Amino acid sequence: MKLKFIFLSLLLVIAGVSNAQVKFEAKLSKSKLGINERLRVNFEMNQDGDNFTPPSFKGFTVVGGPNQSISNSWRNGKRSYSKSFSYFLSPTKKGKFSIGQATIQIDGQTYKTLPVKVEVTAAVDKPKDGNNADYVASENLHLVAEVSNTNPYLNQAITVVYKLYASPKIQISNLRELDNPKYSDFWSQSVKIGQLKVERGTYKGEPYNFVVCGKTVLYPQKTGKLAIEPLTLSIAVDVPTNRRDFFGGRMYTTVNKTVAAGTRTINVKPLPSTGRPADFTGAVGSFNFKVIPSKTSLDATESLDTKVIVSGNGNLKLFDLPKLTVPNGLEQYEPEHKEGVRTTLRGMSGNISDTYTLVPQFKGTYPIPPISFSYFDLKTETYKTITSQEIVIDVKNGPDNTTIAPVTTNGGTLKQAVVQTGNQFRFLKLNANLAPITKTHFFKSTEYWVALTTPLLAIPLLLFFGKKRKERLNDVSGNRVRKADKLARKYLSEAKKNLGDQKEFYIAMERALHNYLKAKLNIQTSDMSKDRIQRLLEEKEVASPTVTEFIALLESCEFARYTPSSTSAMQQDYEKASSVIAAIDKQL
Repeated sequence: MKLKFIFLSLLLVIAGVSNAQVKFEAKLSKSKLGINERLRVNFEMNQDGDNFTPPSFKGFTVVGGPNQSISNSWRNGKRSYSKSFSYFLSPTKKGKFSIGQATIQIDGQTYKTLPVKVEVTAAVDKPKDGNNADYVASENLHLVAEVSNTNPYLNQAITVVYKLYASPKIQISNLRELDNPKYSDFWSQSVKIGQLKVERGTYKGEPYNFVVCGKTVLYPQKTGKLAIEPLTLSIAVDVPTNRRDFFGGRMYTTVNKTVAAGTRTINVKPLPSTGRPADFTGAVGSFNFKVIPSKTSLDATESLDTKVIVSGNGNLKLFDLPKLTVPNGLEQYEPEHKEGVRTTLRGMSGNISDTYTLVPQFKGTYPIPPISFSYFDLKTETYKTITSQEIVIDVKNGPDNTTIAPVTTNGGTLKQAVVQTGNQFRFLKLNANLAPITKTHFFKSTEYWVALTTPLLAIPLLLFFGKKRKERLNDVSGNRVRKADKLARKYLSEAKKNLGDQKEFYIAMERALHNYLKAKLNIQTSDMSKDRIQRLLEEKEVASPTVTEFIALLESCEFARYTPSSTSAMQQDYEKASSVIAAIDKQL
């Protein structure tokens, strides 16, 4: 009998321990789904917790949540409690993924869920139900990539314009890029489009509204068939339902859709080999070519600039300028390259130039031979060559190069020795205006006495602040209040950072209000019903208007999950939360 009693006691103890054990786990609605389906993830716990942090959801886009639910019931004298955070996810690509660990704090301890595996397969058949919001959005939303030329020459500009078509039956909002094309076989330049503008158009013969959501100029760098990667967007779509509101207006349901422009293929033609000049460096377009000296008459050791410039329309950044050659007696420096190029939907236009600095060393006449520039003209589909004029530089004053012995280099080329004229050290400053350094002694100076007495004066201050710190650490209740107040201010600051993002703003503000109540009223999150909060605040002799405003803030946080809100409304709620918390502090 004794053994039986001991055995039953042990079973009761084990059962009690197991009932008190914290459970925190992640549950999936399905472990395998198509890329066009949705996944629901629930993070469930059997005890109340705070500071819940979700995983990153790599490979998915969050299209709904977090939605919080709490269940608190009593059965046969035993309390049963559960709390969950739910997210709705849309996969971004096929493959096998892992939902990472979520964390939460329960009674000062941090708990984590175990990672769970998900497999995303190819798209599955959708129900063609006219009342299905997801299907209606798919049938009335299209992203199209319009290519200006599908059969260009190598280095010929083409444009890609991305247009999002939406039927008047639906409304779109919150458009953002998920996957931006890389254009690996092209030189690319995006064209700014500014604010999105809704325009009228047609799609497959039906009237549609559309917005231009991207413009890109491409210069193909390879010949043959090249693929233009698709642009992928995530869009919130408002689909009308059969329900009506109180005033008779049609109600809408919001679904999140991922749309992509199909991959476009272009066939790039090589430039013709017939008639190609020997000095051709890849210029394609319509150009002008000039060689311009800054002056043609000067003295020896003076400098002049000679600019080699190409202007016009074409692939200005993708070819080399011809090199300037000068006769002996002109010292030539490395050129300074400049680009004045702008890119529009027509391609690159403007000019590029190389500026050479030339310095003559001797008196005489120096002819700079003409140079040529070749390019492929797209209008005539032929090669054209432009040759500059010969430039004659007249050096009037300076040493005569016939009096200077030539110098033979290792390559056998004759060059004239450089003759320096004038004062070669005229740039050196000879009068330095030096001043004597006065010696100062640290011993018995003002700095010496300050450094000596400061530590002695600081001792009483250290003792005073140490005593105050000890008293503050021993104040357990006060520390708990200060910690919760600090957390409330932290969440209010997070709410301010998220102004404009409705969901994140109201989640942060609701956390701030709850943590403030935990500090001031000493209640837990699970006990925070509006009636109980109102009763406790009134017992603390808080004014009725202040209590009403606080309850209204909590209701705003709840309603914001289901109804849209403007940025100005969020700003008003934030200012109201700050003023209400300050008012309650004064009255408590």
